Amino acid sequence: MKPGRGPFDVWAPRTSRLRLLCGDNAGDAVVEMSRGDDDWWTPAGPLPQAATDDDVAYGYLLDDDPEPRPDPRSRRQPGGVHELSRTDRGRWLWTDEAWTGRQLAGSVVYELHVGTFTPEGTFDAALGRLEHLRDVGVDLVELMPVNAFNGTHNWGYDGVGWFAVHEGYGGPEGYQRFVDGCHAAGLGVIQDVVYNHLGPSGNYLPLFGPYLKEGRSTWGDLVNLDAEGSVEVRRYILDNVRMWLDDYHVDGLRLDAVHALSDASWRHLLREMALEVDALSAHQRRPLTLIAESDLNDPRLIAPREAGGMGLDAQWSDDFHHAVHVALTGETSGYYADFAPLSALAKVCERGFFHDGTWSSFRGRNHGHPIDLRAMPTWRLVVCNQNHDQIGNRARGDRLTETLDEHQLGCAAMLTLCGPFTPMLFMGEEWAASTPFQFFTSHPEPELGQATADGRIAEFEQMGWDPAVVPDPQDPETYQRSNLDWSEATTDRHARVLDVYRRLGRLRRERPELTDPSFGSVSCTADEETRFFTMRRGDLLVAVNFGDETVQLPTHADDLLFATGDGVDLGAGSLTLPAHAGAVVSPRGC
Repeated sequence: MKPGRGPFDVWAPRTSRLRLLCGDNAGDAVVEMSRGDDDWWTPAGPLPQAATDDDVAYGYLLDDDPEPRPDPRSRRQPGGVHELSRTDRGRWLWTDEAWTGRQLAGSVVYELHVGTFTPEGTFDAALGRLEHLRDVGVDLVELMPVNAFNGTHNWGYDGVGWFAVHEGYGGPEGYQRFVDGCHAAGLGVIQDVVYNHLGPSGNYLPLFGPYLKEGRSTWGDLVNLDAEGSVEVRRYILDNVRMWLDDYHVDGLRLDAVHALSDASWRHLLREMALEVDALSAHQRRPLTLIAESDLNDPRLIAPREAGGMGLDAQWSDDFHHAVHVALTGETSGYYADFAPLSALAKVCERGFFHDGTWSSFRGRNHGHPIDLRAMPTWRLVVCNQNHDQIGNRARGDRLTETLDEHQLGCAAMLTLCGPFTPMLFMGEEWAASTPFQFFTSHPEPELGQATADGRIAEFEQMGWDPAVVPDPQDPETYQRSNLDWSEATTDRHARVLDVYRRLGRLRRERPELTDPSFGSVSCTADEETRFFTMRRGDLLVAVNFGDETVQLPTHADDLLFATGDGVDLGAGSLTLPAHAGAVVSPRGC
């Protein structure tokens, strides 16, 4: 928003009359608003005293509609997305003046959903788990979307109030406490944001202006980035970016599904966003990070602007997940089919993408573009062996924990944390959580809830899943099942897996080879017959036996730095790995 805009000013080119309703302590006062040449409206008369002295509930009466609508830039929606907005005067007193940020290079990211991370499902409760994250070696906490959505619980990607923080999590002040607490603990915060679509309920933006344009994506109507009125829509998004990074002191953003941003402008929104964030970073003198989720396998997203790229800092690489998943589980249906050879994992580790212009059988076309291995640092690719999508978008929301033994779970962790890319963990993976992470919603509208459930079943039927196993996203039990059980972390198998992650986290910090950003320092071998895989990282050798038989590998290494479990042996001139086991070795003294 331009400097000088008042707290109740609003862009509304589609209305011919606009009135401001100030509720509760302002006595439901109605104030006429006047239209400027730029289609921004401002109160034409004096505001009630309560609206100037204190926080107040408010909304807008558009034309002759008697129902007030929430502010498109509302910072609070305490009654839900259909109700009046409420001002938020930002009384939180920050204590992070000494915080200098956390760069993505060398870091470990931890993705969590606030509502299911703890039994309480709040920012304050999550604060109580920060020491656990530090102990695992986490540097950056990535929150799934926290902006306002319809209902009480949701993944967050159905948001409609992009500027408001979900009240059930703790609202704006709870969010500020969380970020402040993370910084005090030495942890940065990445916020997941959605700019490619709006949720199906509570989206009143089109009543105010042309926020949407013709066309459809997987998730609904397209956001207007290049048609009439798009200048203000783009400003709306860019101001939202600034809000998270400036007002809430967030350290970076994860940009959901940027391939669904339809923008034919001379300067793509992502490039413009990167320019503004770089300027803000320079001013604040701390790193601010933009991470794209993209299905394009296009390195131009993360190439510097000087080299003709968009200038984003990093992007998710699903190819790594697919290659690791197939190697460990043997699952080759759908988009996993192309990753069946173990050599797929070797290619991903050495070249970043598997599909880099190659044929994709799932898409029925060539897909992706090659990475310039000499110029691109490896840390610009964020990878995982599990995340909210790859678990939650399975029919049952089942984790790797259900099908893999401890050795295999250790191998998954080892490949992720010892590989060349920026590792991301998903909440609970570090102790082999038994709880699923299922797709859940809480739409109050019965027809919308039914449509969501039916659509989910139809989607999985098309992919060959038994519809009987697909949980109803509207069933409260689906949400409850997805809540982490922290009592597991200290027991039996869970405690042993947690120890694996802790050891790997320490190893990653101790050995500079594991954060070396050069593709040239990575070389892999893959034996399709024995299912034996090696990845060299400088002087370190990461070895995994994906097969069912014990394998011996001749080696000059004599220092066993890490093993997934019992049975791994480094003797004179050879490394013995039982079935499904892995190890990290090096020459002594290196």
